[in-house]
Amino acid sequence: AAGKTSLLEAVFFLGRGRSFRTRQIERLIRTGADALTLIGQLASEVRPVVLGIRATRDGTEARIGGRPVETLADLATAFPVQVIDPNVHKLIEEGPSGRRRAMDWGVFHVEHGFAGDWQRYQRALKQRNAALRTHLPGPATRAWDADLTASGAALSAARRRYVQQLQPIVERTARALVGLDVRITLSQGWPSNESLDEALAASWARDARFRATTAGPHRADLEIRADGFLARDRVSRGQQKLLAASLILAQLELLQALSSRAGTLLLDDPAAELDADHLQALMTEVTRL
Repeated sequence: AAGKTSLLEAVFFLGRGRSFRTRQIERLIRTGADALTLIGQLASEVRPVVLGIRATRDGTEARIGGRPVETLADLATAFPVQVIDPNVHKLIEEGPSGRRRAMDWGVFHVEHGFAGDWQRYQRALKQRNAALRTHLPGPATRAWDADLTASGAALSAARRRYVQQLQPIVERTARALVGLDVRITLSQGWPSNESLDEALAASWARDARFRATTAGPHRADLEIRADGFLARDRVSRGQQKLLAASLILAQLELLQALSSRAGTLLLDDPAAELDADHLQALMTEVTRL
């Protein structure tokens, strides 16, 4: 109760524009205050860089070196940060959205066109879904398909390249931590034997019924298998933590290998769920970074 996690949470916020414990900004603002303000200084071989964030219940503003940033992605570029905390097992245990975000953090840092493709895809997806919800005619709704397929195919290809490079590092790290044969594969979000354009055409009736786009990269998952089985179905809570840690450590190692940039790793209560031997194995892998 000395505030160690709060300090780590503040450091994480400077690189992500959000907390790793909650997505409800009002829970982070002191009672009676209108906003939270964070200021941090990054060490640099040239000169220190100051990061600043002001978050209110209505939004978040950030500055790098005193200049406003266009998007919070600029913060992630300036300060790549990851965390291993007591809830990291949820990366294995829960649904695909968390694994998709974790994967995209790594793709963003090593595939320079990914952020633009992701933004274009999200914009087209939002417009297509809005058209589906308001029952616009088919031609008006499918007018967004060209933008959706072009940007979606590009970001899915970037994810595929990233996962292929990440796999051998995850395999080695997971073997050291849990002694299991771990494989990660990209489930792209539509049938592998179809192009995205073909998948959108095939799912049109379903999309119209559910009023949402049901095929595409927004439905992707990073499948994690241990000894041939889906990890979430076969391993203990402690093993889930170590598998998630394997993925995070592998991402930081790959980031440094491909970009010559060192990310920052935050460790919050690493001993939770682990016995002494597995804790020692985790710390050994951490010190390799």
